[in-house]
Amino acid sequence: MKEHLYIITYDISDTRRWRKVFRIMNGFGEWLQLSVFQCRLNRKRHAQLVTLLDDLLNHNEDHILIMDLGVASSVTPQIVSLGKQYKTVAREPIIV
Repeated sequence: MKEHLYIITYDISDTRRWRKVFRIMNGFGEWLQLSVFQCRLNRKRHAQLVTLLDDLLNHNEDHILIMDLGVASSVTPQIVSLGKQYKTVAREPIIV
């Protein structure tokens, strides 16, 4: 299955829900900044992540953006990074 590279950002109004979202995201991707992650996900993992996040959200108060940058092995994101160096998340084995 092809993996896509995603940038996921979130604005969660409740601190407890924010922590839960952070823990979920930490299991699926690499933390870039406060409330911003990059993830390499196949269709199955993407569906799992969306389901977990959707079940947790307060749909009247919270907001999550999932940006698909394309097939991870062939996409070269054009990103300007000021300060710390930005590095695209690498494909690594997942230990379950």
